[in-house]
Amino acid sequence: MRSNAFPIVGIGASAGGLEALELFLRHVPDGSGMAFVIVQHLDPNHKGILVELLQRTTTMPVVQIKDRQQIAADCVYVIPPNKDLSILHGVLHLLEPAAPRGLRLPIDFFFRSLADDCGSRSIGVILSGMGSDGTLGLRAIKEKAGVVLVQTPASAKFDGMPRSAIAAGLADVVAPAEELPVRIATYLKRAPLDDKSDSRLASKTQSALEKIYILLRTQTGHDFSLYKKSTIYRRVERRMGLHQIDKIALYVRYLRENPQEVELLFKELLIGVTSFFRDPPAWAQLKAQYLPGLLAAHADGAALRAWVCGCSTGEEAYSLAMVFKEVLAQAKPAGNVSLQIFATDLDRDAIDKARAGIYPANIAADVSDERLQRFFVRDDLGYRVIKEIREMVIFAPQNVIMDPPFTKMDLLICRNLLIYLDQEMQKKLMPLFHYSLNADGILFLGSAETIGAFTTLFAPLDGKNRFYRRLDTPQWAEPIDFPAAFTPHPPSSADDPAPARKPGANLQSLAELYLLQHHCPAAVLTNDKGDILFISGRTGKYLEPAAGRANWNVFAMAREGLRYVLNTAWRKALQQNAAVVLKGVQVDSNGGLQIADVTVEAITAPAALKGMMMVVFEQTHTPPEAESAPDSARADGRGADLTDLERELQQARDEIQTCREERRTSQEELKSTNEELQSTNEELQSTNEELTTSKEEMQSLNEELQTINHELQAKVDELSQANNDMKNLLNSTDIATLFLDDALTVRRFTDRTTQIIKLIPGDAGRPITDVVTDLDYPQMTADAKEVLRTLVFTEKQVATHDGRWFLVRIMPYRTMDNRIDGVVITFSNITEAKALEARLRQALAENEKRDGKGNA
Repeated sequence: MRSNAFPIVGIGASAGGLEALELFLRHVPDGSGMAFVIVQHLDPNHKGILVELLQRTTTMPVVQIKDRQQIAADCVYVIPPNKDLSILHGVLHLLEPAAPRGLRLPIDFFFRSLADDCGSRSIGVILSGMGSDGTLGLRAIKEKAGVVLVQTPASAKFDGMPRSAIAAGLADVVAPAEELPVRIATYLKRAPLDDKSDSRLASKTQSALEKIYILLRTQTGHDFSLYKKSTIYRRVERRMGLHQIDKIALYVRYLRENPQEVELLFKELLIGVTSFFRDPPAWAQLKAQYLPGLLAAHADGAALRAWVCGCSTGEEAYSLAMVFKEVLAQAKPAGNVSLQIFATDLDRDAIDKARAGIYPANIAADVSDERLQRFFVRDDLGYRVIKEIREMVIFAPQNVIMDPPFTKMDLLICRNLLIYLDQEMQKKLMPLFHYSLNADGILFLGSAETIGAFTTLFAPLDGKNRFYRRLDTPQWAEPIDFPAAFTPHPPSSADDPAPARKPGANLQSLAELYLLQHHCPAAVLTNDKGDILFISGRTGKYLEPAAGRANWNVFAMAREGLRYVLNTAWRKALQQNAAVVLKGVQVDSNGGLQIADVTVEAITAPAALKGMMMVVFEQTHTPPEAESAPDSARADGRGADLTDLERELQQARDEIQTCREERRTSQEELKSTNEELQSTNEELQSTNEELTTSKEEMQSLNEELQTINHELQAKVDELSQANNDMKNLLNSTDIATLFLDDALTVRRFTDRTTQIIKLIPGDAGRPITDVVTDLDYPQMTADAKEVLRTLVFTEKQVATHDGRWFLVRIMPYRTMDNRIDGVVITFSNITEAKALEARLRQALAENEKRDGKGNA
């Protein structure tokens, strides 16, 4: 954590950002005590002049960042081209870009570094720009309790980046660029400068948070108590900072006195981050593997059903519809299968946007050109989803925690919603999702989400993407916790039983039924965890319901004497993939002793039962030890007691051995689980590092060009002013001047030149030989070429056809780098001088004539 007292303001800008940056810096108060770091999208091959342009608008020093530069207050730092920027302990570091051109997100990169280094002191500002760079970095700033300010989209020349930050629910302040510096200064006067520890907060804020939950539930009808407490508190704390409220109890009072603040807090708590085809490899796998399988499983005319839970503004629902259309077009033969998509979200405003199906033009970064042409229509607002795709999706507001679920679904998509819910809520939703899906239905989760411990409900499919197939589990150990608003149809009562289909009176079926009921051994069919799926015969002698919550696990239900030996045989059967038979197992049954042979078998065929276990209980009437014992021992009570003691001792030894094996197995399983968790942790870290970056190469290039254009526009304005000054200067000299290039084509001329040579503005670029002139100077072109060859100027007096005289001076045109790039011809009007000279000559001639006559 940085120890400097002054705050650091990170400013992200892109296309149109120069104007916004000038407005921002122009309104920074003198002596603000803040440091400003500007990160802008720049062309990596272009030398920027942003520093020079910004220095004109502020009295603070504006410098281009050098590697390992110590940051100071009341200074402005500008990122150089083709670099990524990071900060550590108040020192700026430049790094070579890791991503190729077009994929770079320099604003996100610096904002994340700023959040890590400055914590709650970090301040992120987003100004004009296209795309969404900066949004992920702002999220990191918010997680560290920093503050985020965004330029009003209406005042931004390009509103892509501001709108992206606002749509993600990250903006604490939205205002024009010129107002943001004052808002930052106001916030810093009340913002806490030290990070509060969770331990200090826990005891003081829990009650206040619960009151906030009550106010939210009362006014909005939604219960946020099942969301992660850290997420809720961070967002509440940001609202407190914006209102300069330093105690959460005071904020609760403020909520009660201002109901509109409850609505604002509710909007801020809603999380709506999504995009078209987010995580493209997962969508490619869905298209290539799983959707074709679902199509093949449905006959022509059938309808597939999908539920997109937490759809936000509808991008994922529409993505699914597009992928389905593509898969259907590739199916051979093409079937008549349709897809009905139910898309739900808590945010009604997001649902309204999704129904409209209108998205900004920058979705071209996520949607291919082929899909844009096929599934979208371009209009003034951006891209509109075509009617055929919109009609496949039904949008509805729904609270998945409180409202009833959809049922009979073939595909359920719930991505990046579970990460915001606590563990208890996740445990309730997984059985609910299992209930919603059809047999072999597919569950599609986000990259940071898993099914947790519900491996009996869902099986992971191939690949690293989060696809799971619903398992057919008739008996679930715990009842499904349906939402309060949903009540399943009650089962038929005993007084009004549903009519059952009676089997036909067939002799064979009646005989088989009698054999099953009276002569076949008792047995249970379980999964590999021991959860009972099917019961045959009377198993009450060997199994009994366990005390407490209902548990249909065979190990929990096994009677005394059976439990430990069954566990040992179970592991052997799984390891050997064969049947294990236990002879003469003594089971305590209601105070008596029951002798039985127990068979535990891992089923490998048929395919429908593969992976399941069969436990068969076969009763025997006499223990093997009793048959071999002498009659005298049976009659002798002491012998009977000794036999009982030996039996109990042997059972104790077996139990100890079983406990040892269980402990050894548990240690191995824990070690394996630890390795899996470490691997999962590495995958999650890798996933976090590989945050979804939009494929915005063309957009990035446009942003760089826009930045260059703004810089060049400033230079063009200067050159235009200089050009106007030069034109006025030349015209004020009243000397006709003609500029020719090295090919003797017209480059520029003054207004006076048109009185000598018939030039118009459109003659620029024409050879001078093609232009009519009043000069009686046919060798002017030859003289110009000679000047270009010798670089020696020439000067001649030339007359025009109408009697005017001009002093024509031809000189080489030298550039600033001393290069000859044409000639400059000036025409000085000497008509009066020539007339005076003529009069003088005439007068001189007359005087000489008179003198001659006088002498004569």
